[in-house]
Amino acid sequence: MDAELKRDLEAAAFRRLQHHLIQDRPDVQNIDMMNLTGFCRNCLSRWYQEAAQEAGVDMSKAEARESFYGMPFERWKDAHQTQASPEAQAKFAESHD
Repeated sequence: MDAELKRDLEAAAFRRLQHHLIQDRPDVQNIDMMNLTGFCRNCLSRWYQEAAQEAGVDMSKAEARESFYGMPFERWKDAHQTQASPEAQAKFAESHD
């Protein structure tokens, strides 16, 4: 496999993960993802921003989130984010000290 095909396959896998998290499973909360996996949608948008910056593209946090979420982040939060349970908040605090 050459480098270009490898990059194309990685990009396709990323797009599928993005679609899954945004379209198929918007019910899964970021805090639950963080507690289980150590990353969430916001991490993915930050990694996207960092990759853009490494490529010489100036991209703000808000622009990266809008690109990843497909809408302004505040709109996503209003539509999909719920209040985290006390248990989830405690687990997050414990694992991110």
